[in-house]
Amino acid sequence: MCAAKKKVAAKKKAASKTTKKTTKKVAKKKATKKKTVKKTSSRKASSPTQASLSTAFVDELSLNTKAKSPELGANLEMKKAALRARRIHWNEDKRKIAIDMLERYTGHDFRDFQQQIILTNFHYYVERFNALLDDHVYTQGSAFKASSSKKAKVTIIEFGVGAAMAALIGELISVIHPKAVLFLGLAGAVHPSLKVGDFVLPIASIRAEGVTEHFLPREVPALPTFKVQKFVSQILLEHGHDYRTGTIHSTDYRFWEFDDRFKERLIEQRVLAVEMETAALFVSCFVSKVNIGALLLISDCPMTKDGIKTKKSAKSVFKKYTDIHIELGIEAMADIADRGENIRHYHW
Repeated sequence: MCAAKKKVAAKKKAASKTTKKTTKKVAKKKATKKKTVKKTSSRKASSPTQASLSTAFVDELSLNTKAKSPELGANLEMKKAALRARRIHWNEDKRKIAIDMLERYTGHDFRDFQQQIILTNFHYYVERFNALLDDHVYTQGSAFKASSSKKAKVTIIEFGVGAAMAALIGELISVIHPKAVLFLGLAGAVHPSLKVGDFVLPIASIRAEGVTEHFLPREVPALPTFKVQKFVSQILLEHGHDYRTGTIHSTDYRFWEFDDRFKERLIEQRVLAVEMETAALFVSCFVSKVNIGALLLISDCPMTKDGIKTKKSAKSVFKKYTDIHIELGIEAMADIADRGENIRHYHW
């Protein structure tokens, strides 16, 4: 019996030792797994390529942003104030000078300006305006010419040629707070489908001149006021006139017709026509809160042989097409005065 008991006791001890060893091995494996998981998670958290950030870093970033936000807000307000100070509608001193300059340049009394304004480069348009409207008040100032009709509720201003003068008149007329402005300009055809006498309603203008960067960053597009263009298009359709819409190239490079590289660039841009004022007018009027549209008349086809406008061909264009051009412009502006909807639809 004693020997048997001893054998049983020995077996129990051996089994106990085996169980303890197994338990220790399992515990070691679990501990190793935990360490591996911790190392992996710490690596993931510290990895620079990991999308998520650690909680501590997020909290720190949040605190830094909160600390800096008042400073950033103050700087933003300062920038806004500086921008507003450059605009006539925020700067009373600039507004007073603009009124004085507008009267001096046009010879017009400020009270004679109407709420609908036509802009043109050519004196014939003013002469035709005066012939059509017998109540006109015509003046010639130091730089521009102007004529106003109270019956039609329209003023026409001849401001000269080029982007610099266009940008200037865009700012000056903002002091009148016009309801609508329409530019009646001449353009050279780029697209082969266009011919002399065609009408173009531009939806945008490429800013390839030097003045508009003083108003807006280069990446901002030069766009007309959509509702003005919509109204003018309706007038054209009512009179049975066809027209084209598309992008215009605005340049201050006058003799581009002799530059083959420039002409290739026009083709690459897929523009309909080229001229010198629309971009400056669209941009300066936009920042001055002036609603502006443009109705362009194709006056020559410089991309074709012998297509450049000359004194002789210009006379022919004025004789055949410009009367229709100015008459459509007067009707569009007069109708906007009487039945035009509220054109401005945004606040900024």
